[in-house]
Amino acid sequence: MVLHNLFFLVLTCAAYFSLIPLFEKLVADARAREISIIQPAAHAPTSVQAPPVRVGIGTADTPQLSQQSYKDAVTRAKVTLFLVLGSIYVLAVLLLESAIMPLYVYRPLRRMLQADAATQAGDRERELIPPEDILGDEIGQIMRSRNETVAALRRQEDELAAALRKLEEQDRLVSLGMLSASVAHELNTPLAVLNGSIEKLIENAKLIEAARTPAQREAHAGAQEIARLERMLRVAQRLQRISESLVGFAKMRKQQMEPLAVRALVDESWSLVAIDEKSSAVEFVNRVRPEDRVIGNADRLEQVFVNLLRNALIAIEGASGRIEVRSRREHRAGQPWIVIAVEDNGRGIPADVLPEIFDAFVTTRLDAQGTGLGLTVAAGIVTQHGGAISASNPTQGGACLEVSLPAAKA
Repeated sequence: MVLHNLFFLVLTCAAYFSLIPLFEKLVADARAREISIIQPAAHAPTSVQAPPVRVGIGTADTPQLSQQSYKDAVTRAKVTLFLVLGSIYVLAVLLLESAIMPLYVYRPLRRMLQADAATQAGDRERELIPPEDILGDEIGQIMRSRNETVAALRRQEDELAAALRKLEEQDRLVSLGMLSASVAHELNTPLAVLNGSIEKLIENAKLIEAARTPAQREAHAGAQEIARLERMLRVAQRLQRISESLVGFAKMRKQQMEPLAVRALVDESWSLVAIDEKSSAVEFVNRVRPEDRVIGNADRLEQVFVNLLRNALIAIEGASGRIEVRSRREHRAGQPWIVIAVEDNGRGIPADVLPEIFDAFVTTRLDAQGTGLGLTVAAGIVTQHGGAISASNPTQGGACLEVSLPAAKA
């Protein structure tokens, strides 16, 4: 503002001191012409006596030209020019400082300062200057360049944060793999003994049942006992497969991948979870579409759904429990995906636990029912399958866990 005022002041003074000498010269020339005209006329001889001619002060015999009128003219010209140039100067400064500068300089600079303050505070919603506030002048070019620079920095920050999260996830999976390998080695021997014992019990039960008469068979219900033993054998065999898969998880070995029907996987997983007596009071609904198929390893994915269904069963309280499994097809980056949602009407996931629900040893039930590793293992398996898993609390209550897996070709 000071520079602009000084500029207009210098311009006004330059105009004033340039025009006044020119005007004084014009007045001096006019006075000289008048003197050159009047003096010859005053001294010229005449035959007729004429009255004296008064010019200014004196007579024609002794002409004395008044200089006061010329001085007054110069003074009036100076005053008039001063007033005109002063008025123009004041109006120019008022126009500049009240309209032009606030609109084209002060407001853009204030907007950039606000955006910089938002950037320093980490407010991403206000750190970029809106396009409608950017003018088409040089300041507008600076504002656009600033927006591009801030956007590029934010992209780099997001990429770096994603890389760090990926590294943390890999470190977590490595730690979990080492833990799971040690646990698997400890479980292998007792599981082998349990598996052999159950097989021996089934063999003996079949021999005893074969030796009984029809009446004895009807009285003792040996077939039901054999069926229960066979179910126990399937569970023990599944535990062995899980133990082996934990070792594979630690070594990151490639599993046999094949197209799998999701509905059958969910049904088999629920049959294993349904061994729990609590399942009899819970309504289970499998709404997975029969045509939905994914690429994966059956044992590993079955382990994922057993964990999700078991967590849902534990979360349900009361006799009106309901677990529903649904599926839908999505397209991501031009590729088909199958999203399987496991929902329950239980107490939901606590808000403070939800962001870290897939981290190791995060659980709200650190008792005999869980240790907080189930969802971590499930997340690792889904990641190895090239998929993703997420958790949320629906507005209608309960919890919802979604598993997204690449779809198998039809």
